[in-house]
Amino acid sequence: MPGDKSIGHRSLLIGALCDGDVAVTGLSDGEDNRSSARVLGQLGVSIVRHGDGRATVHGVGLEGLSPPREPLDCGNSGTTMRLLLGILAGQPFEATLVGDHSLSRRPMKRVLAPLRRMGLEVLAARDDDYPPLTVRGRRPLTAIHYDSPIASAQIKSAIMLAGLYADGETTVTEPELSRDHSERMLAWLRSGKRLAARPIHVPGDLSSAAFLLGAALLVPGSDVVVEDVGVNPTRTGFLDALALMGAHVAHTAPREHNHEPAADLHVRHAALVGTRIAGALSVRAIDELPLLATLAARARGATEIRDARELRVKESDRIAKTVAMLRSFGVDAVEHDDGLTVHGDPERPLSPGQVDADGDHRIAMCASLLALVAPPGTEIRGAETIATSFPSFHDALAALGADTRLIRT
Repeated sequence: MPGDKSIGHRSLLIGALCDGDVAVTGLSDGEDNRSSARVLGQLGVSIVRHGDGRATVHGVGLEGLSPPREPLDCGNSGTTMRLLLGILAGQPFEATLVGDHSLSRRPMKRVLAPLRRMGLEVLAARDDDYPPLTVRGRRPLTAIHYDSPIASAQIKSAIMLAGLYADGETTVTEPELSRDHSERMLAWLRSGKRLAARPIHVPGDLSSAAFLLGAALLVPGSDVVVEDVGVNPTRTGFLDALALMGAHVAHTAPREHNHEPAADLHVRHAALVGTRIAGALSVRAIDELPLLATLAARARGATEIRDARELRVKESDRIAKTVAMLRSFGVDAVEHDDGLTVHGDPERPLSPGQVDADGDHRIAMCASLLALVAPPGTEIRGAETIATSFPSFHDALAALGADTRLIRT
């Protein structure tokens, strides 16, 4: 599997702040992780890729970043931009951050608000909320306690990274525990008040593996093992939701890399039933909720997804886009303010889908899976966006025996 995108970002961004060279293995070649590497290069950090997921981050320490000469282009990666804002808050220079069309529609005020309290000066922001952003940091920052109104690993991580430059203890609370990759990596690298250069292995991306597990659950007769996948408990909401739907995913060969647990995941095709996904489970499965809605289309009975308003501000409005995608295949789906309901029926004939991914890789991948069990003729516009997280996705499906000729992109 491609390396976990979230951990990959942190291996680069936090690795750059270490005192010395950080050897990274398992790094994804996806465009989002490349965005993090590119902007770090603009800040004076040398990152050498050796092929086969290996890279060396030549860390410059907490005080070693250089002022950029040009705007920092974060591409499609919201994680790059939001975590970078936390780092830039502690830098005594000015920087401008830009992104592609999709990222330029994603709000940043929820990250900027706590960082402003710490001392980040926002010199310019479109509509006071959206990229492009021009900021100026300072050192030291003001330590704060922040009660986050939402559970978001990006907000939490930005504050924690800014906290490396603060004049005291910085703490964050959130209504539910979001992904804790930053906490684990900082604990792995911490050496007093500095960050030591230690090797980092990036396990396989569960959010990407989820689509191969999902394909197995959709296509009768399937039996799939995905190796060395990260199974951090803050990320396994997808697996817990599958259990509620009647699917069993076996964990074998457990292991741990730099405080991150991993395992091989084994699943066979199974009949699914509708369920309710809400509260903490929605937080822990936030990126996989469109996929769970896709699987729910072939489950027996209704599946209700709630407490997922965060999906509105992902690469697209994923609530609206998921409902539109499902309806294009003839699936009965209803949109709610904070989620959706899918009325599943494994016997209902599907129609060939006509899907506009609108720059969202997960919508394109969900449509690809439904195309495997729909009549020929599905067309997916914007499927090239899959390269941001899983460039070899369609090749992986084909290697497992899927007829990818059913998918027109």
